[in-house]
Amino acid sequence: MKFVTTIRKKGTVTIPASVRKAARLAEGDVVEIELTDDGILLKPKKLVDPSQAWFWSPEWQAKEREADEDYAAGRFDRFESDEEFIAELEQRMKRADANT
Repeated sequence: MKFVTTIRKKGTVTIPASVRKAARLAEGDVVEIELTDDGILLKPKKLVDPSQAWFWSPEWQAKEREADEDYAAGRFDRFESDEEFIAELEQRMKRADANT
């Protein structure tokens, strides 16, 4: 695949959308620029391990903030043991089944 683009003011280059999609690049991503014998090579530099990227998604981070707010406001249950926690989950499942 070959594309042609224009270098703009301050060296800005637009990477075509199809290339960004194929390389999984998004606004704000970091790229490494390497000068090679063949030309210029751009390499995506993911600062987050791809297997952990889900955690840093906007949706997940919104839920993390919500959980932090709930914790700060005291909206949580504390369990003294795994068994106590599992027993509570089972009770909640029974109540949910009874309500359906």
